[in-house]
Amino acid sequence: MSEAYEPRKHYTYADYLTWEEDYRAEIIDGELYMMTTPSFVHQSISGDLFYQFKTFLKGKPCKIIAAPFAVRLFAEKGDDTVVEPDLMVLCDNSKIGTNSYNGAPTLVVEILSPSTASKDRVKKMRKYIQAGVQEYWLLDPDEKTIMAGVLKDGQYAFSTYDDTDGTVPVTTLPGCTIDMTELFPAA
Repeated sequence: MSEAYEPRKHYTYADYLTWEEDYRAEIIDGELYMMTTPSFVHQSISGDLFYQFKTFLKGKPCKIIAAPFAVRLFAEKGDDTVVEPDLMVLCDNSKIGTNSYNGAPTLVVEILSPSTASKDRVKKMRKYIQAGVQEYWLLDPDEKTIMAGVLKDGQYAFSTYDDTDGTVPVTTLPGCTIDMTELFPAA
């Protein structure tokens, strides 16, 4: 990072651009949140989920992108929230910039870990609602569950799926289902 971390500073996307590539952090309402290296289980699930989305989206206009890639949820106003979802489906190609997506992804997936679960369930979810992310998934590797939320009347209406459910429908991608047995193979 080219400047020292200042806990009381109000960070923006302009600050984010000055950081070295291997410096991983998110900004929510100007506050800096450091990101840790993901676990093997996290990365394995992310890769399997990415593959399922990629296979479905082949030849379609939407794209699946894995972290790290910046999302400027409010690029037009203030620009003090920059997040890096674990996975995101981008369907508006006009919002794809060189170093960031400038607006709300269609779908965001966050894979929970002990260090991020609270932030993902509260702060980031609030920002995703405000930005208009249509579908938000919280995947819990320990519980082997996916909470799939669809934005309705300014809130997410969640359905919870576990490793016995077989498949999870993707509401924003009609015809797309995710195979839970690929994400959580039987031991």
